[in-house]
Amino acid sequence: MAIERIYMDWNATAPLLEAARDAMLSAMAMPGNPSSVHSEGRAARSVVEKARRQVAALVGAAAQNVVFTSCATEAANMVLTPRFKMGRSALPIGRLYVSAIEHPAVRMGGRFDSVVEIPVLSSGIVNVAALEAMLADHAPELGLPMVAVMLANNETGVVQPVAEIAALVHAKGGVLVVDAVQAAGRIPVDMDALDADFLIISAHKLGGPKGAGALIARGEMLMPEPLIRGGGHEKGHRGGTENLSAIAGFGAAADYATNDLINRNLGIKTLRDQMEAGMRRAANDLVIHGESVERIGNTTFFTLPGLKAETGQIAFDLEGVALSAGAACSSGKVGQSHVLTAMGLDAGVGGLRISIGPATTQADVEKVVAVFAKIAARRQHSGQAV
Repeated sequence: MAIERIYMDWNATAPLLEAARDAMLSAMAMPGNPSSVHSEGRAARSVVEKARRQVAALVGAAAQNVVFTSCATEAANMVLTPRFKMGRSALPIGRLYVSAIEHPAVRMGGRFDSVVEIPVLSSGIVNVAALEAMLADHAPELGLPMVAVMLANNETGVVQPVAEIAALVHAKGGVLVVDAVQAAGRIPVDMDALDADFLIISAHKLGGPKGAGALIARGEMLMPEPLIRGGGHEKGHRGGTENLSAIAGFGAAADYATNDLINRNLGIKTLRDQMEAGMRRAANDLVIHGESVERIGNTTFFTLPGLKAETGQIAFDLEGVALSAGAACSSGKVGQSHVLTAMGLDAGVGGLRISIGPATTQADVEKVVAVFAKIAARRQHSGQAV
């Protein structure tokens, strides 16, 4: 008899929403190219522009400032560049500063030759004082500073003080790029309130399709040199015919995420908190990373002393529970968490991440707690790693 499986890895990717699937199927049936001027082309263009408005509404941005890309990684590589323009004039960016807990797509530095790493506190929050000192030492002759920080960490779920960071960056005339991939749809995201110059988001974290992302600018004047040239698509910012069906699905998912966001995610957080309480009852030495500070309400990143991450992931999987050993960004590899290392913790044992979503049920949470209790008891009984 097959084990009934439950999916607890929404931070890796969210299941495709029915509304997104319907929007994609409808778009797939459209024959027109969005750049064509005939009726079929204009119909396709209307789908793209509707999605642009839906994505913009999710983060409080202007629709004309949304640039569709193939994914968040492409958006990061597009915006992380020393070559910018303010209108028609070149605006050189001299140095890139990124936090030590960024997703690899950002930590790699895009088109910069070198990256300065911003340390984080043991709580998982960016060390704002350290960043302030770095910016104070930034020499104007180097060009303007660019700072890249995530709004919510993909492993711990810890929410970063982006508005506070923005004030420091803009005081130096710098540019702030915010990875909002894990935050969008899980907490309210408002570009003006964050004071971010650019946001990066991804469709498949919201219940949209894999293979669609967006770079969202604060305004139309400050923009990076295009990463992909040719054809003048996306106002010349990203060449290539738009992926109509993926963009339509992205828009539908963004629209779903925008509606009733606070109440929906309050219910998710309640389930997450119940799960953590049950897990702690089963193992009082459980370590939940980042629990002392604000986190997005769907994420639990934990270490159980004596249990290696890869061993724990396999044990859960055999019991029918799909979760992650950290971020799903290394082509299936399970390695040490750079986030735990940055927090000053021993990353050798690693951590396991449970991330839930709107379809998660009370029964799902109870099963996770029961499986965790079984694994913890086996560890305790054996006196060694499971």
